[in-house]
Amino acid sequence: MVGLWELLAILLMGLLTIYYLKLLWKYSQYPPGPFPLPFVGSLWQIGFGLSPDSFLKLSKRYGSIYTIWVAHYPIVVLSGFQAVREALINHSEELLDRPITRFLLDTLKRRGIAFGNGLSWKQHRRFGMATMRNLGMGKKGMEYQIQEEAQRLVEVFAQAKGQPFEPPLHISKAVISMISVMSFGYQPTLEDKRFQEMIAASDYFEKFGISFFHALYNLFPWLMQYLPGPHKKAFACVDTGRFYVTEEMQKHKENQNLYEPQDFIDYYLMQIEKSKNDPSSTFNEENLAQCVIDLLVAGTETTSSTLQWALLLMIAYPDIQGERYLNQLLLRMSTRANANLRGDSKTPLFFLLSPVVLTSRVCLFFKLWLQDVDMPASPCHMHWPVFLSFLFFPFFKKTVVGHASWSCNGKPGKHHRNWHIDAHHGGARVCLGEQMARMEIFVFFTSLVKTFKFQLPEGVKELNQTPVVGVSMHPHPYKLCAIPRNPLS
Repeated sequence: MVGLWELLAILLMGLLTIYYLKLLWKYSQYPPGPFPLPFVGSLWQIGFGLSPDSFLKLSKRYGSIYTIWVAHYPIVVLSGFQAVREALINHSEELLDRPITRFLLDTLKRRGIAFGNGLSWKQHRRFGMATMRNLGMGKKGMEYQIQEEAQRLVEVFAQAKGQPFEPPLHISKAVISMISVMSFGYQPTLEDKRFQEMIAASDYFEKFGISFFHALYNLFPWLMQYLPGPHKKAFACVDTGRFYVTEEMQKHKENQNLYEPQDFIDYYLMQIEKSKNDPSSTFNEENLAQCVIDLLVAGTETTSSTLQWALLLMIAYPDIQGERYLNQLLLRMSTRANANLRGDSKTPLFFLLSPVVLTSRVCLFFKLWLQDVDMPASPCHMHWPVFLSFLFFPFFKKTVVGHASWSCNGKPGKHHRNWHIDAHHGGARVCLGEQMARMEIFVFFTSLVKTFKFQLPEGVKELNQTPVVGVSMHPHPYKLCAIPRNPLS
């Protein structure tokens, strides 16, 4: 007679067999990729770190479109310029929405701009673009503010007096100060502990989003809700950010002038009042709090990472810091008389920023609403159901930085835009503050390069150029020495 344990074992084996057969059937419906195993998917082949090298190897083996599996969840990967360009330009409507994992659903509750979808995203996107223009994005006034902040950043670098220091913290503070002025109407001081706690909480939440515990929560949410762990701190971090923005919101309500809005919160509160009788309106205080956090986190991370990479590349390739580079930079800036500091890639000045051009925000996530997407530019001329799409720009390790980088793609001395990396990506989800971010990158970088020569600290032979995977690919922590070009400065 078969015992109870034997029956349970048979039942368990039967369930595992059904699960595995279902996984095999799903595997056959997607683009080719590493073979998935139960529970771990294809991570046993590519590793849990999802390093750029892993994606490059997979693209060489499976082509520009392939599938990886996290447990039983498929993620379609578009790798390489042509595949990504095809997706963002020719399929922008299908790529409107972002994936919402169970963890993001439980914490963000579909609020804000970054992970908002559907009607809410469309309303907030339209409002955000209009508000950014009203606040001066792309106008002369903002350029002057950025120049002032760049000068403060130069002064901070000069205070090190050529001694080794870590630049990421100072760069992040300079970037976030600009976003804070647009969001709150003032620049928080370094002594504002509440603001520092909010930024630290946002940073922890971002890092948790690419951790093993995030994946574990998405697989077993019903269990993780009752267990201690880093996910509990991530939930607390969300509350910290919302509490800070809510306090700022209350201050704005007390001093609000509906006829003269001064910042993003003022404009949003005015929009709530305007649309209070509209049943389809998604404008409310909960969405406002999340929108402000989205602006602070997204704007700081991408721009700061780009500048950190640019300085690292200047150190890795010291020849491009020579007098020829500096003279070209000063010549172009003087002839243009600082008339346009947006770093327009159609002008000769843009090629001087080759270290910035080689820097990229490389990880973008989208959810496809349509069941079938055709990618004729890819090797796979077929239709397939897509739920999540991970767009990956390879990091160019072997690209020569300097004069060769702008002369190798066509006529010497002319930069061509057909092969470049965009730090804020394209498509319908293009960054709200793209123009401001471009100005910040351009002005901060040129201000630093014309004032300092950057070099390794004494005793350090080279820096780690392996990127750290996150919302953006940022470099490992490093120190540099900023040597004034003019000894008297």
